[in-house]
Amino acid sequence: MAILFSAVTLFILGSFIYYWDTPLVKANNRTVSFILLVSILLSFLCVFLFLGHPMDITCLLRQTFFGVCFSISLSSVLGKTVTVCIAFKATKLGSSWVKWVSFKVSNYVVVISSSIQVLLCVTWLLVSPPYVDYDHHSYSGKVIIQCNEGSDIWFYSMLAYLGLLAAMSFVLAFMVRTLPDSFNEAKYITFSMLVFCSVWISMIPAYLSTRGKYMVAVEIFAILTSCASVLGCIFLPKLYIMILRPTLNTRKIIMQTRSIT
Repeated sequence: MAILFSAVTLFILGSFIYYWDTPLVKANNRTVSFILLVSILLSFLCVFLFLGHPMDITCLLRQTFFGVCFSISLSSVLGKTVTVCIAFKATKLGSSWVKWVSFKVSNYVVVISSSIQVLLCVTWLLVSPPYVDYDHHSYSGKVIIQCNEGSDIWFYSMLAYLGLLAAMSFVLAFMVRTLPDSFNEAKYITFSMLVFCSVWISMIPAYLSTRGKYMVAVEIFAILTSCASVLGCIFLPKLYIMILRPTLNTRKIIMQTRSIT
């Protein structure tokens, strides 16, 4: 499943590069879309760090690499949402938000938001890094070799920050979800963040109630499902227009929709 989703992501990434100069891609923040696709691809690939016999290097990297990749994805989604909000505010007559349209606000959102997660993960590795643990107590007569996260506080802080980014994106996108589809991603972001939050909220009790390989399987399922929801909800509608409905991928159509707004 990870390989399949990675291949789909690469196909969408290639399509966006091929249609780089088309109005649809331009209207939805090309740079942030590219960053989002690459971070989703890395999130799918980080699943392989969870597979196989636990080793010191995989225990150190799997949660932190996943956390950083996911934070970049959610920061990109948040950046897209902020851009839509600013564009919506700027359309109102005499609005003071017009001056913010020319700034690359989304780029700053991505850099700042993901940097906070990087700082959290680096501090986690320095203070209480994960390590290979031998569990002799969970099952009688069996030894479970697994990765101990080192500090549950830092682990759940990393997950909580991801939840905060998702919640912020959901709230902002929900506020401007009724804008026209040709340049607005808000309704797709709203649904993708709803699925994302639902998956991870349901994952936590399942994760805490399992041990060994089943605990790893639960987290892998959550990673694949949440990444696939973001990829499908945000990019598949654009891919449909670019490949199957190219007549809608014109500046005239987009400008007509803008004038209606």
